[in-house]
Amino acid sequence: MGNYQITLLAGDGIGPEITAVAVKLLEKVGHQFGFQLNFNRQPVGGAAIEEFGQPLPPSTLEACKNSDAVLLAAIGAPKYDALARELRPESGLLALRAGLQLFANLRPVAIVPALLGASSLRPEVISGVDLLVVRELTGGIYFGQPKGRVQLENGEERGFNTMTYCSSEVDRIAKVAFELAQQRRGELCSVDKANVLDVSQLWRDRVTAMAGSYPDVKLSHMYVDNAAMQLVREPRQFDVLLTSNLFGDILSDEAAMLTGSIGMLPSASLGSSGPGLFEPVHGSAPDIAGADVANPLAMVLSAAMLLRIGLKQEGAAKALETAVESVLGKGFRTGDLMADGCKKIGCAAMGEELIKALA
Repeated sequence: MGNYQITLLAGDGIGPEITAVAVKLLEKVGHQFGFQLNFNRQPVGGAAIEEFGQPLPPSTLEACKNSDAVLLAAIGAPKYDALARELRPESGLLALRAGLQLFANLRPVAIVPALLGASSLRPEVISGVDLLVVRELTGGIYFGQPKGRVQLENGEERGFNTMTYCSSEVDRIAKVAFELAQQRRGELCSVDKANVLDVSQLWRDRVTAMAGSYPDVKLSHMYVDNAAMQLVREPRQFDVLLTSNLFGDILSDEAAMLTGSIGMLPSASLGSSGPGLFEPVHGSAPDIAGADVANPLAMVLSAAMLLRIGLKQEGAAKALETAVESVLGKGFRTGDLMADGCKKIGCAAMGEELIKALA
């Protein structure tokens, strides 16, 4: 049924641990559903800095381009913070997204019934939440020019970044969001700050103009500060949230906490063509690296997105997601999800329970 090339980017911190869990599960589900996954491990982030002196070696980017999908764990560590910005692990991640031309970031947030008590919000507020953040990934303030720091004549230093979008950049991410809304509940909320930002007014104008091509999608607009409030006040009102790069970065992390832990959130980054990049939303957590306490579930759910979106293996993707729900339903928890009456286990043990659930 298929033979696929997967580039594995374990990265830093807890990355190798959660990658090991994901690989075992992918091999298991591949065997069950009759397809072969060939893994090509490549360094990125701090691991690449240690080996090659740069966070994204050309060989890593080339391997990613030549694969069917890329699975990334996490990058970064405090010891690299003193490096020049272009040599830090995070710059390697931005270069990877740009190199693969990944402009659309998808971050689903769905509440697992077994984790209703894990959220800091009341169960009646988050029960039934099922939303999707569609974040523009290669434009906006993170990539806009000019940017930098300059010395002023009065001796002060001034730092500046430019938030900028072209109409074509807005159009292509809006198209993705409208089409995804069509596949869901048919509701799209576009987030901006059009009351004070010209770039946001362009964003709103382009999204509004595109709405005529999608009469089956109900479009609304919301200022980003209100959206941040509404996510914790009444999150069930949202189906698909369309955001710029900066706003989506912030709002998706806020939305992640609806589930009780950022350790539960997967993501996919897609371009117009070529392989997609699938990764958990959380960071590398270097403070717990090697302690076998990390939560691998976001990585496993990212692997499920890889199967569904990258390889079109819907049955295998659903099997992984069902295994996660089953294990949580039995009360198994890593420390970040721990609650009274549950069984605390480590990263590797969580992987073994997921294997059992698949069987």
